[in-house]
Amino acid sequence: MTAFIEVDYRFPAGVDARSQAQAIAIGQTAGSWDAHFQHREAQLRGHLGKVTAVTELADGCHQATVRFPAANVDGRLGSLLTMIFGKYSLAGPAKVAAIRLPEHFGRLPRFGLEGIRARLGVQERPLVMAIFKPALGLTAEDHAEILAKVAVAGLDIIKDDEILPDLPMAAALARWEACAPVIEARRDQTGRDLLYAVNLSGDARQVQTLALQLVAAGANALLLNVLAYGFPVLEALVADPDIDVPIFAHPSLAGAWCGAPDYGFSYGTLLGTLMTYGGADAVLYPAQYGSLPFAAADEWAIVEALRARGVAPVPSSGVHPGMVGRILDDYGAEVILNAGTGIMDHPQGPASGVLAFREAIERWQNAAPRALEDLPAGPLRAAVEKWGQG
Repeated sequence: MTAFIEVDYRFPAGVDARSQAQAIAIGQTAGSWDAHFQHREAQLRGHLGKVTAVTELADGCHQATVRFPAANVDGRLGSLLTMIFGKYSLAGPAKVAAIRLPEHFGRLPRFGLEGIRARLGVQERPLVMAIFKPALGLTAEDHAEILAKVAVAGLDIIKDDEILPDLPMAAALARWEACAPVIEARRDQTGRDLLYAVNLSGDARQVQTLALQLVAAGANALLLNVLAYGFPVLEALVADPDIDVPIFAHPSLAGAWCGAPDYGFSYGTLLGTLMTYGGADAVLYPAQYGSLPFAAADEWAIVEALRARGVAPVPSSGVHPGMVGRILDDYGAEVILNAGTGIMDHPQGPASGVLAFREAIERWQNAAPRALEDLPAGPLRAAVEKWGQG
């Protein structure tokens, strides 16, 4: 049975969606040919795309579906993106709204949320992740000092800020080597691991080399700005048997790919479908509840795509303890709560920031009241007094 790739394209009102979809189906595949290739016509036609549907949407826009032969690409995201939208993306307004790929296309995540839980020994509650802050200007020893404060409070995961590359002041390997004893001490005390997703940077070869060096030194998670460094870099990391740690994908640049209403990709396609088929184990994205303007429909499209392949959803950007109950009402326990200032800027210190998250989770699990007047004195109440419950 021939496998196909189906792509939904959204065209604004006034654009002839059928003719544009037909241009994609032909121009992004075999193209046209003259009499010199008539003897190969059957073979060439087998590579053409086909417009299978055109529908009018409620807002007057149109959506067209094009079916592509999966044999046109090499099973990797670089060739996929080139085929479905490469040159045509320069032709005018059109947005990739959805991509449906064969089940065995691309790469499966090696860990996903279930594997991350197994490594941490935490099964029944949401996971809590922090971000090293400030983003720049810290030494490796500063990182270790910060980690020591939050580790004892029961943090599950910490990550570098995506802005921090492999700088001499706090090189990636030095950051890990400084933090490793803190993680080992926490493991000895509690029997549970703590993941530190170290940020990768450099050219493609350097990223791969750095990842191998970090894992060889004991690093237990990695962070990659996938859109800045490229899906092929993600695929290469996932494919390397010596890089046997969870990979957290950051959404930097997603707004440039998705933010325009009539151009680019939908957020669900980019941060959901493509990240999961690239093999990411966890994907960060803006939470509708947080500090960035992000639509609920976009968030749930991402979550649906991630959960379909077992990838951990990580709502981010402005998350703080006061909104935990609201997030968990929507997500349930199968989520990683990620906070930077919401932990590090807690009025009683970073450890209390972690404790506030844990307290909020426990109150949600026990269906306890959440209003400020119902909270006892302690880290959660202090957090809500500072940030509110929005």
